[in-house]
Amino acid sequence: MQGNRLEKIVVATGVGRLRQQQQFDSSIYPEIIEGLETITGQKPSPRPARKSIAAFKLREGNIVGLKVTLRGKRMRDFFNKVVNVALPRVRDFRGIDPKQIDREGNLTIGFRDNTVFPEVSPEDTKRAFGFQVTLVSDAKDWDEAYDFYKSLGVPLQEKPEKATKKKK
Repeated sequence: MQGNRLEKIVVATGVGRLRQQQQFDSSIYPEIIEGLETITGQKPSPRPARKSIAAFKLREGNIVGLKVTLRGKRMRDFFNKVVNVALPRVRDFRGIDPKQIDREGNLTIGFRDNTVFPEVSPEDTKRAFGFQVTLVSDAKDWDEAYDFYKSLGVPLQEKPEKATKKKK
């Protein structure tokens, strides 16, 4: 665990379902871009659809999501904002489930509402949207990542016990 570090933070949101609404290009899409830019301090990049899917009324090249990758000082500032300000403001927050850490040591936190961040005023927001924050570390495995995130001050729940098989 001695050499672990946080490599980057990726903030992503999907806008696929909202695309079917009438004012998507004129009002909804710019609002979501502005909201992500306000929260992260960096302009999000659009993520286009790779192929067309008729059942979802989706054409290749349509914008289906937005993504921001933070590194360096912006990453550290955003991390502190998430851990110290946003997570405590989440309703009924009891800690992050350790199952949110994947095998490669990345921790993904989902926010259902963007108004938990102090920059976003609930009165001024016309449309609340959810997004995911993925913390990417250079941890080699799950246990190393769990200990690393705990040492950074991420409010994780207790580590689950290893399942033991009962002999009959």
